[in-house]
Amino acid sequence: MKKTIVLLAAMSLVVLFFAMGWQQYLTLDGVKASLESWKVLQADSPWLAASVFFVLYVAATSLSLPGATILTLAAGALFGLGWGLLLVSFASTLGATLAFLASRYVLSDAVEQHFGEKLKAIHQGIAKDGAQYLLTLRLVPVVPYFMVNLLMGLTTMNVGRFYAFSQLGMLPGTAVYVNAGTQLAQLESLSGIMSPALIASFALLGVFPILAKKWMAQVQRRRIYRAWPRPKVFDRNLVVIGAGAAGLVTSYIAAAVKAKVTLVEAHKMGGDCLNYGCVPSKALIKSARVAHQMRHADAYGLEPSVPRFSFRQVMARVHAVIAAIAPHDSVERYTGLGVEVLQGHARIVNPWTVEITAANGIKQSLTTRSIVIAAGARPLVPPLPGLEQVGYLTSDTVWSALAQQDAPPERMVVLGGGPIGCELAQCFARLGSRVTLVEMAPRLLLREDSEVSKLVQSALERDGVEVLCNHQALRCVQETYNKILYVNCNTGERPIAFDTLLCAVGRVARLQGYGLEELGIPCDRTVEVNEYLETLYPNIFAAGDVAGPYQLTHTAAHMAWYASVNALFGSIKKFKVDYSVVPAATFTDPEVARVGLNEQEAQLQNIPYEITRFGIDDLDRAIADNVAHGFVKVLTVPGKDRILGVTIVGEHAGDLLAEFVLAMRHGLGLNKILGTMHIYPTLAESNKYVAGVWKRNHAPQAVLRWVERFHGWMRS
Repeated sequence: MKKTIVLLAAMSLVVLFFAMGWQQYLTLDGVKASLESWKVLQADSPWLAASVFFVLYVAATSLSLPGATILTLAAGALFGLGWGLLLVSFASTLGATLAFLASRYVLSDAVEQHFGEKLKAIHQGIAKDGAQYLLTLRLVPVVPYFMVNLLMGLTTMNVGRFYAFSQLGMLPGTAVYVNAGTQLAQLESLSGIMSPALIASFALLGVFPILAKKWMAQVQRRRIYRAWPRPKVFDRNLVVIGAGAAGLVTSYIAAAVKAKVTLVEAHKMGGDCLNYGCVPSKALIKSARVAHQMRHADAYGLEPSVPRFSFRQVMARVHAVIAAIAPHDSVERYTGLGVEVLQGHARIVNPWTVEITAANGIKQSLTTRSIVIAAGARPLVPPLPGLEQVGYLTSDTVWSALAQQDAPPERMVVLGGGPIGCELAQCFARLGSRVTLVEMAPRLLLREDSEVSKLVQSALERDGVEVLCNHQALRCVQETYNKILYVNCNTGERPIAFDTLLCAVGRVARLQGYGLEELGIPCDRTVEVNEYLETLYPNIFAAGDVAGPYQLTHTAAHMAWYASVNALFGSIKKFKVDYSVVPAATFTDPEVARVGLNEQEAQLQNIPYEITRFGIDDLDRAIADNVAHGFVKVLTVPGKDRILGVTIVGEHAGDLLAEFVLAMRHGLGLNKILGTMHIYPTLAESNKYVAGVWKRNHAPQAVLRWVERFHGWMRS
């Protein structure tokens, strides 16, 4: 009840202020009009004038009324720089603190009740570094001061700390405005507005936020680095840790701009994508697809046959594909490009030094101006009781563990219904394994729309995969002749016998062993970076899977450009990493590809959208190739052709998506795609046809009715 009374009283004062028209006194014209009256009052009773002004300023700021800037200028005009600065500094801070307390008293409980979980991170940040954060907001007024007062009241910041750092942070800006006010008081004619002193004052107003921001950055930098002596000279411009997609692109760019760069890799050049992920899985997918087509050759008018093959030869082909692509990522190639490549384990011993331990134990240290951590990720192994006893494979180990088998595993369990789990489950089923896929979530590919999940599940089941969603793995047991996985389902526990268990429940960033903990770099699930990919130390960057938020090879390469450019040229110009258009694909059959929003994300974020669909079953080339299944689904802004997101399910969906990625990246709408000539007959025509569906749905019916009458008149 008391809170309601306080809120109503504050609202009543604000309403009264506007109803009485008092806002005119807080405008520049109003202040100028009353300036003489204030000067008379000041001459007769300076203490009364100062007291009234002080109370007026406190009231304006505590009620978050507009005009604080004008009052600050007026203080300079009336009281001069010294007394004006003193009055405004204390009045503004007192008013801000009253607004802070009112916000905390009236609003904090309701906000905490509804948004408590979301505010946890803010509370933690305030508890850890709230004073500096507040000081930055005050010095660099990106957020209006009255908003800072109200928002800080919703946090756990101490009142005394809020007051002290608000006064300190607002003091420089207040001084600049009060000084400008002293110059305004000296204006006698319009020609005076071009006086050098006044121009200098207002120039300082414009430059001050930039200077304050740079000063705060310098203070922060000195605070972070104070424990680490900076080398007088550096051995390298850049040291890159990890030779996966992010590390390779980072070092390539650094060498291209003639920086002295060292790339350190502890294992294999090319990282996970070349050796364990994208390349081997796609090679296996192709072999599995050929086997599938042989079994179903009658769909093409041919005699179906059971494929006869040695699984050892299939895996040999996988490794041959890796070997054929490996020169693209080799030590020799990058050395030729100007990159120094060192084999060994890298550890950051201080912000300027990387220690590299070779396989023979020999260590060397390199000083460097900047470091990029591109250590990648590894498969997540769930803490499943009995898992170590029965043995398991991951997407990293499956390629070597099964390389010498003449036949694929007879009975395979795949844990995980994400992209990796679905791709490999379908592969091994098509090559003859009896595969059971276990997923604890209600459906496969949880990030996709439910209709996509259903279509993929149907495709897997047609290929013989037993899909068990809503089943949680409980434990593994080694029996005399069998390995058993027990899962929890609606009817209780269910045993699943297997020969091979493949863990595909996700991947986690490689964070240990690089010196991050010793340096205090925050790294919970990933290395914590800002929008420039900087870690706690502005000269240490992270890119790719180790930093997130996407675990995609092409995203890692995309991030690498920002990491390398910011690391080498950040003192001149820094670039915020752009995640606005990120495509992804799951290479099942049919493929699933997406960019931007899908339906479930748009609904979750309350973003209005309109759906346009085209069924690939109606596409000439798809019919001819016997791949007439799937769809193209486009989300657009209601009534407009601007693309919010695209999902494609079908043959070569990942390739077809590129046109939409280009369109979204450069702001092209469906009308532009419709107006682009596409070769007939190709699968890419589906992109044009979905644009055509949108156009038909938005045809101007009133105009068409008049056109119909016109044609009728022309025939008469």
